[in-house]
Amino acid sequence: MDLTVVAYVIYLLISVALTIWVARTLSRNGKVFLADVLHGNEKLADAVNHLLVVGFYLVNLGFVTLYLKNSDGVTDARGLFDALSVKVGVVLLVLGVMHLGNVYVLNRIRRRGMMEREHTPPVAPQGWTPPGPGPWTAPAGKA
Repeated sequence: MDLTVVAYVIYLLISVALTIWVARTLSRNGKVFLADVLHGNEKLADAVNHLLVVGFYLVNLGFVTLYLKNSDGVTDARGLFDALSVKVGVVLLVLGVMHLGNVYVLNRIRRRGMMEREHTPPVAPQGWTPPGPGPWTAPAGKA
């Protein structure tokens, strides 16, 4: 078997395994964050979490397969490790950048929701009452 094919197989095994591991980790630990972003709506948080995981798989596995081709043939063990280190390193960087992008967007949504909650009064206004005698009324003049 050609070493280039061995490099392809090892690259695919490592990249797919890393993608699955990262997606599962982010899905499992991101549920709490999404529930907070979505104001405690667990059902919506689960649905958004699932959609994010599917998108994560599609983008990362698509990138892994597009990045599979090696223009230089692998002729020896050193070339095999060189090719694998570059390819797996780029895949890890893409996974990290995608994760940071998702966290950034979700944090912006969360902050916007927190700001809206701060500007909402806890009790609806009860109606206007005319000023009566109290500490802030002007003293009555003597007639």
